[in-house]
Amino acid sequence: MTDVLVAAGEDIWPGVDDPARLLAMIGDWLLGYANRATRHKYAESLGLPVSAADLAPWRDRPELAPVVHAYAHTLGLPTRPPAVTANRPPPARRGRLRHLHWLRWCGARGLDPLRANTTHVKEWLDDLTDHGAAKATRDRMLGTLKAFYGHLAEAGEIAANPAALSRRRLNVATDHDTTRTVTLTAHQVRVLLDAAAAPRPGRDRLGTLRATAVVALFTLGVRVSELCDLTRADLHSTRGRTALRVPGKGDKPRVVYLSGLAQDALNAYLHHRAGDTAPALRGQVKAGTQPLIGTRDDKPMARADVWALLRRIAASAGPDLADVATRIHPHALRHFYVTAAVEAGAELVTVQADVGHASVDTTNRTYNSAARAPQRSAVDLVAEAITGSG
Repeated sequence: MTDVLVAAGEDIWPGVDDPARLLAMIGDWLLGYANRATRHKYAESLGLPVSAADLAPWRDRPELAPVVHAYAHTLGLPTRPPAVTANRPPPARRGRLRHLHWLRWCGARGLDPLRANTTHVKEWLDDLTDHGAAKATRDRMLGTLKAFYGHLAEAGEIAANPAALSRRRLNVATDHDTTRTVTLTAHQVRVLLDAAAAPRPGRDRLGTLRATAVVALFTLGVRVSELCDLTRADLHSTRGRTALRVPGKGDKPRVVYLSGLAQDALNAYLHHRAGDTAPALRGQVKAGTQPLIGTRDDKPMARADVWALLRRIAASAGPDLADVATRIHPHALRHFYVTAAVEAGAELVTVQADVGHASVDTTNRTYNSAARAPQRSAVDLVAEAITGSG
């Protein structure tokens, strides 16, 4: 099958109206993973170029050049292909399933990946099976697809995740395949906050206050991209309560009220940074685009930096977070918000508005995908019925 994605002289992504936009979306998704090896693995699993040589034909397209440069930086690829030398080993042999990696599979059919549906995903899995792909390979590739489309759905770029399929029904689930969502308890979130607020060697007072404010704002259910995009002007007062005007996704801004915990942490950080904590009144938004949470030189934080910060905090938190320290991510705190709010008695429509889900069904799925709290299980009731029947 023709390698339609990277072969010189071939169109890149046939069927895609705006390939630069799609590559930018993919780059934005990959930046959510702090580890470059993880970004490399996911990009390769989708069928993207993961070497400077493979990326060369993409650089020849003027409309793609800026986005390709950013993508190369995301993967840590050199700006130019390595020079050919006599002692250089030959390139690695292409995998036999390479033409079936998702974006290549779509390209060969002229299918825009942004218009793919569950039928397309199932056909793709069938093709993988017909070509002898092992169950673990199909599981891994479907997992990558699900994560990517989940990001697009969360960002409002697509209506639904076409890869959100039951692995067990499709016979691709492996023995380790339970829920992959990191489910945090209220105690663990408290420990995370305490760890963020604890002084650490090499981190000044402002850095400690910044770390605490970041974790505290995540307890409001905001997305990592939303937190990075917040400006000082987004902090305001409305209906007698301090709130954030969260930019949201898909041009759907929303008001997120600050809890006392989040307000205390944010005020401490802002006071130390600039001595200005007074929110603007409704309709009198403070001018300027100064980031609400900034770097040392007061520039917006990058998503990858926030991920790395969160994992450093978790790693320092001790045994309570030892089992999740290497897997924790901002979305785990967003899941925690949804789960904790519903279990505390909040209505789904209220939680939906808080976190900016387009549909209450998304909120419900988020809640149900988390590992249930013990009190949500009937196992003890059944055991009591058994022991009491004697």
